[in-house]
Amino acid sequence: SPNPVSYGKDLVKAYRDLPKLCEYAHLPVQSGSDRILKAMNRPYSRERFLRIVEALKDAAPGMHLSTDVIVGFPGETEKDFELTKSLFEEVRFDMAFIFKYSIRTGTVAADLPDQIPRKVKEARNQELLCILEKHSLKRNESLVGSTQEVLVEGPARKGEGMFMGRTRGFRKVVFPGNERMVGELLDITIEEPSVTVLKGTPRLRDEAVSAA
Repeated sequence: SPNPVSYGKDLVKAYRDLPKLCEYAHLPVQSGSDRILKAMNRPYSRERFLRIVEALKDAAPGMHLSTDVIVGFPGETEKDFELTKSLFEEVRFDMAFIFKYSIRTGTVAADLPDQIPRKVKEARNQELLCILEKHSLKRNESLVGSTQEVLVEGPARKGEGMFMGRTRGFRKVVFPGNERMVGELLDITIEEPSVTVLKGTPRLRDEAVSAA
């Protein structure tokens, strides 16, 4: 995963100036608490992370963001976790990989005091998932009725004759299609949202031109 501080001014400017650069960025935050970030030896603070997020959203207003986060890092208090929750609420990530901390022998963290009980880690994991799902669904609902450019990846896991692809914001879209579409860019009209998947119908580009 990229380090958030790698998103410097030049890269942020590229999101604004290069049409081929999709409106998606993966920014692993790991924690919303400066105290925990320091314990993890992360080279950024909560404030700096939020400044990067703000710069990316300013450069590309349709920006979609994903992240990595670890809950239950040794010494993580309820206050620390509340800071992570509030960061999730503020940024409104579209997707996140939420991990429960697990001891790895030989690492510095394995020998730290105040290891977090398994049940606490599981509860915190679920709380963040609930926040993530709330914002992901809301974002997907806002796309209903819009036409999205989708790169077709291949057959969907479910549904005969259904194919899937990704939008410029890395949102998964399922639609009726065929093998000839694989690798192509299609315009898909979004009709049905869920937390993780959008459903829609392909729109011929010639049709879009004639309708304009």
